[in-house]
Amino acid sequence: MHDYAMLAHGDRVLVAVSGGVDSLVLVHLLAAWREKAPLSYELMPVHVAMAGASSSPGAMALGLARDLTARGLTLRVVSATSDPAGEDYAARDCFTCARSRRTRLFEEARRQACNKIAFGHHQDDLIETFLLNLTCAGNISTMRPRQDLFDGRLALIRPLAYVEKAAIRKIARANGLRPVPCTCPQAGRSRRAAMQDVAADLYRRIPGAKKNIFAALGNV
Repeated sequence: MHDYAMLAHGDRVLVAVSGGVDSLVLVHLLAAWREKAPLSYELMPVHVAMAGASSSPGAMALGLARDLTARGLTLRVVSATSDPAGEDYAARDCFTCARSRRTRLFEEARRQACNKIAFGHHQDDLIETFLLNLTCAGNISTMRPRQDLFDGRLALIRPLAYVEKAAIRKIARANGLRPVPCTCPQAGRSRRAAMQDVAADLYRRIPGAKKNIFAALGNV
């Protein structure tokens, strides 16, 4: 948070809540940190429903809304497209879904006058994105802990960038955070899932590989 000046007094932060354990831990920690931080900021959790409309949210969105309400937060649900009934969710690929979700988050941030969007991407995500881009896209890049857009009017922040997935799971268990099962038809069959297996094998074979790869991302 301090290394990248992620939050400032008066920020309006849209928190992208997918329903996975990462985003649930993120919104929990941001809410907890707000209680003791020497600054004041607003949190606006948003869930982009990939199937169904915001006017008639599905079971996943309703479950998330109930959980966040119990923690004193109000979840806003928006549909992934302006015409969700006209699209076949199962027919979309990962790129199309990601682009739709990102577009809707940007639109909602502008509508709610938010100057920050917080994502639950963690250390393992950053490493796997680097490996994916290296092997599948032919470039050397990854997600940044903070990325300023639109001449500084909006910043994407990833407060969990230093945190390993294993630690996030421990935080979730300790605080009773239960992720919502993923309904994506491509779950477990994407290139990212395959890259997770590759990364895990690399860490087993080479002691310290994970630490060194992550350090390399900040030492270009």
